Amino acid sequence: MGSVRWAFRCGSWTPSRSEWLFAAQCVQREEKDRIGQFVFAKDAKLAMAGRLLLRKFVCERMRIPWPQIRLERSPRGKPYLAAPLQVTTTADSAWSFNLSHQGDYAVLAAQQGVQVGVDVMKTTMPGSNSIPEFFRIMTRQFTAHEWSTIQSAGSEHQQLAAFYRHWTLKESFIKAIGTGLGFNLQRAEFHLSAEPLTQGTVLHQTKMHLDEEPEEEWIFEESLLDAEHHVAVALGPANDGFSALVYLQWQQHLSVGLF
Repeated sequence: MGSVRWAFRCGSWTPSRSEWLFAAQCVQREEKDRIGQFVFAKDAKLAMAGRLLLRKFVCERMRIPWPQIRLERSPRGKPYLAAPLQVTTTADSAWSFNLSHQGDYAVLAAQQGVQVGVDVMKTTMPGSNSIPEFFRIMTRQFTAHEWSTIQSAGSEHQQLAAFYRHWTLKESFIKAIGTGLGFNLQRAEFHLSAEPLTQGTVLHQTKMHLDEEPEEEWIFEESLLDAEHHVAVALGPANDGFSALVYLQWQQHLSVGLF
């Protein structure tokens, strides 16, 4: 089965005006318009790099000529290849792909035969809030077990790094199943590997519990792109039944919360 993991450091990319205009011509109009809505140039550059990475992958690995690439988003925001529809013939060979961009990197993960989600986060101080205040604001995003792991990580900076490590894991899962905003993050609880996360290595030992039940079919890859950037890749069952079930359960949780 094919597998792709790409990371592009956008800080080293300083396109000239003509190069930027050329890059804009290489993506769809709606993508260009969406990128143009970013307030900060750094964010626009990250988004452009991500879209170009995705098109490079589709062209080189799925062997779709660049002019024929047509990307769309599902109702819940997950990108997919809209045409040509005859690219894949069996579930085992179907590619799943996902993008993330934050901090200094744009990243892409793709794999055949499974659902894929990826997330990258830079360990940064939380604006004007202190770290304890930031954690207080984010209390409902993690379980008691996860908070125990985060707050026992050591110094405040190490706790912040543990926070973002957990965050990338949760986001990678949500992006893989494509539920979008509104998913109760406490439903997915992560039990980290005892092995330390270091640059140049990929950990696969982290486990997830969904609604307090172990999920043995999901694999999570974790790595550090550099000292400040965590990246997590979620790999799950290729069938749509699992995503549909999680989405239905999410709707039920939402209904209970609303009424």
